[in-house]
Amino acid sequence: MDARELIGWNLRKLRVERGLSQERLALEAAIDRSYVGRIERGEENVTISVLEALSRALNVKVGAFFQEAGPDESRPAPMRAGRKPGKP
Repeated sequence: MDARELIGWNLRKLRVERGLSQERLALEAAIDRSYVGRIERGEENVTISVLEALSRALNVKVGAFFQEAGPDESRPAPMRAGRKPGKP
């Protein structure tokens, strides 16, 4: 997994864990929603400034975006339609 994929993987994981839609995260980080999607897909070369904005919005350290996925860890499930977390 390259750095862009790793950042995207962790961004999606953190966002879904917190029950945030891409739109809500983008609003809180003051970036474009479609940019969040491209980051999550590993299509963007993000700057430190963007990582800092995302880390503040998610209340994590910037280093959280660089955590290696465990060997048995699967891709975070998408949130259900309606942009709200599903019930367990």
